[in-house]
Amino acid sequence: MHGCNFCCIFAADFHVRRMTAKEVLNKYYGYDAFRPLQEEIINSILAGHDTLAILPTGGGKSICFQVPTLVMDALCMVITPLIALMKDQVENLKRRDIRAVAIYTGMSREQQQVALDNCLYGPYRFLYVSPERLTSEDFRKRIAQLPICLIAVDEAHCISQWGHDFRPSYTQIAEIRSLLPKQVPVLALTATATPEVAEDIKYHLSNNEKGSWNTYRQSIHRNNLNYVVRYCRDDKEKQEQLLHIIKSVQGTAIVYVRNRKRTEELAQLLKDNGMSVGPYHAGMEPNDRARYQDLWQKGEIRIMVCTNAFGMGIDKPDVRLVLHFNLPSSIESYFQEAGRAGRDGQTAYCVALYANDDRAKMLKRITNNYPPEDFVVKVYHNTCDFLQIGEGSGLGHTFALHMDELCHVMHLPVLQTYSALHLLSQAGWIDFQDEQETQPRVRINAPREALYEFNLNKPQEQFLQFLMRQYTGIFTDLQYIRDVDDNIHEILVSLAQRKIVTYLPRTIACAITMTQERQAEVYLPKHVWAERREHYIARLHAMIEYVEQTQFCREQVLAGYFGETDAQPCGKCDICRQRK
Repeated sequence: MHGCNFCCIFAADFHVRRMTAKEVLNKYYGYDAFRPLQEEIINSILAGHDTLAILPTGGGKSICFQVPTLVMDALCMVITPLIALMKDQVENLKRRDIRAVAIYTGMSREQQQVALDNCLYGPYRFLYVSPERLTSEDFRKRIAQLPICLIAVDEAHCISQWGHDFRPSYTQIAEIRSLLPKQVPVLALTATATPEVAEDIKYHLSNNEKGSWNTYRQSIHRNNLNYVVRYCRDDKEKQEQLLHIIKSVQGTAIVYVRNRKRTEELAQLLKDNGMSVGPYHAGMEPNDRARYQDLWQKGEIRIMVCTNAFGMGIDKPDVRLVLHFNLPSSIESYFQEAGRAGRDGQTAYCVALYANDDRAKMLKRITNNYPPEDFVVKVYHNTCDFLQIGEGSGLGHTFALHMDELCHVMHLPVLQTYSALHLLSQAGWIDFQDEQETQPRVRINAPREALYEFNLNKPQEQFLQFLMRQYTGIFTDLQYIRDVDDNIHEILVSLAQRKIVTYLPRTIACAITMTQERQAEVYLPKHVWAERREHYIARLHAMIEYVEQTQFCREQVLAGYFGETDAQPCGKCDICRQRK
């Protein structure tokens, strides 16, 4: 069935002339010409080749899969870990009169099925999903029925063990390919990949075989960016430099810091100095994060002080300054974050502040990110005890986990515990998801015929009727529900107090799914702990070397790290200016 659909797509040329890539670009996007490498990447896909595209932040990656999909007039499955980016791209496509849908955590089973039905029967062209969705057997069965012409893998470095953001769920993508016709190509997209990571991406997406790939790598050079490192004696001088630079460089700015506490402190410092500023970190209420991001996007606040939780999928072209108050742990992360400056092609600055004691602080991250193996095993058992998971039980169950409470009760250090859970996830003992917002869930406990026996007021009665109409299975399973405002929350609380419903309000928590029954003994394979720790240390030292060296052009150092051997001095970084 699926093979016939696929053949019909490519047989369309015999009946109706297919639009060319440039015609699609002009009709839907209003451009007359492609950016560098976009056309070559699109032609590679249209020829049916697996393709790896390494394009810097702001390089127009979405065009590379959207245009060929519209040419083929079929369905593209886009795999991305970023729910905010999914929603943003779906809305952008709809504004261009292109049908698109996303499936993500928080949607009910019915909503997911409707979305997949639309992709099967309706003229939908893009289906956005998270990599975690690929593990669902129901989802896999449905995928095999869809007229998919292309798989686009965003943030493809996440599939590599040696990438800076390895995610085990990405390894499912190769298995998904086996459910589709062999001629369906894959497009792997990333802004950052060393030669080693690039080869690893292709290997894993070819199902651990050496496949035939076309690789396109755009130079990291951007003529409008000025890379600068400012050396400081201590944290106090860092703050002075921050204020000086923010006052000197006019326009929109992003200030990256290491943790949530520092985010709030520096945002307050800038505010006290008369600047319009907003904080952004994962511990904030989602509504507050969205409000500050919206104000910043509209230019109503000038500066965003944030952790690395901010920036993915953000496309604000007029950022004049990206300042790192604290450095990330890899050049990949630094380059991705710094690259959010100057997307409009106008002069912009990428500034890193580096104090005398920063090296020691950065090296401490090794133990925080890769704690001793016996500590990781301890965290496994402490977490199971905390969640009351007995030995030999728990398989398939998902638990909300509040890290602060776990660490307080079990007397565990927060950063190392967080890293230990990630390592256990990568080793396959559990599936650990970072802090995320969970949608409210409701189940009606009382039998339908018994509801009239309760003395319900009119709002309660009306809302229960709404639930019964809207959500099948509301009497047997907890159902995700949307649009819970203050009034509906009060109604649900009142019903829950009377045991008429079970109500789990919206919360922000980590989530653990037991992928195996609780084991008496667990261990970390070499590739999860020892080898990845070694690569982490190498990346960390490369980041330190970038800021400490004073001989070579900053951009040349970055280019060399990503495998460019012929890069010329930029003439604009702090090292080049000193030479002049």
